[in-house]
Amino acid sequence: MGTISLEHGDRLFWLGRYIERSFTTLKAIQSHFDQALDDDPLLYQKYLTAFGLADTYGNRDTFLKRFLFEKENQNSVAFSLRCVYDNGIVLREDISTESLSYLQLTMDELERSKDLEKGLRLKLLALEDTLYGFRGCLEDHVYDLEKKALIDCGQFIERLDLYFRLRYSDEAVLPELKRLLERLRMIPKHTPYQYNTAHLSTLVELMGETNITSYAGTAITSLSCLFEPV
Repeated sequence: MGTISLEHGDRLFWLGRYIERSFTTLKAIQSHFDQALDDDPLLYQKYLTAFGLADTYGNRDTFLKRFLFEKENQNSVAFSLRCVYDNGIVLREDISTESLSYLQLTMDELERSKDLEKGLRLKLLALEDTLYGFRGCLEDHVYDLEKKALIDCGQFIERLDLYFRLRYSDEAVLPELKRLLERLRMIPKHTPYQYNTAHLSTLVELMGETNITSYAGTAITSLSCLFEPV
């Protein structure tokens, strides 16, 4: 394996984070969308509160539209997908032209989903399918295990951050935390990206706790500081 530069490692890591941010945000919005139809049209405010965001939306439909499609909104699926694509262009030789093509298909699918009045729920399921396809393409075409580990670490850190903020169950959190720790063991010593052992110890200790999500604040802090350039 060759040496992975700081810039290269950074792009691999954030490719993983933005892939997961796109996917998990989409899943959360789908879940919220279903609940809001049957329950409280202001339920979206709880989602915003989980991320410390002000309600500048006013109603559910505006929230859904902007969080899905607004390219300038750093919290939106559209923004995250654009960041994936921008990193993917630079990493074309690492992730393959096939993966990049699938990513373009995903972005096209999002663009086709914009009309909120015509079967949005089914369109979001189609978008989810293309995201699954893109992630599967990465599994097939990223052959360098060290580079794949960097992408995976980005994905699992982002996923866990979102899971803790949204108070997912311990049954959902614990397997993802185990997967992150497994991938960290695969990060080579020669890459400029190294994990912080103190914050790693905190996360390991949390695995022995019951009601892990009650430690969400501690976990989020450790995740944010865990995997960083040195």
